[in-house]
Amino acid sequence: MSKKLENSEIDTILADLDGWDLNEAGKLSCEIEFDDFKQAFAFMTQVALEAEQKGHHPEWYNVYNQVDIQLTTHDAGGVTDKDIQLAKFINAITA
Repeated sequence: MSKKLENSEIDTILADLDGWDLNEAGKLSCEIEFDDFKQAFAFMTQVALEAEQKGHHPEWYNVYNQVDIQLTTHDAGGVTDKDIQLAKFINAITA
């Protein structure tokens, strides 16, 4: 099981994690806008494949070209390294 990160640790990491913040619910959060639904869905497919391979899945919501993502590790009760790694993967494929 992964260890829940302290808010101070998360704040330090967020300084280098563009587009992400810690929301009121204590989850890593970002919103990504694409040109159209096809691009948004292709992005979600890439993330889904990576998430399944890692056994760590995002909470997300999609409407047309917008994808809203929240990351947390439920069994740890908050943000862990798993969430940070998935956020970094997401940033890498949207760069």
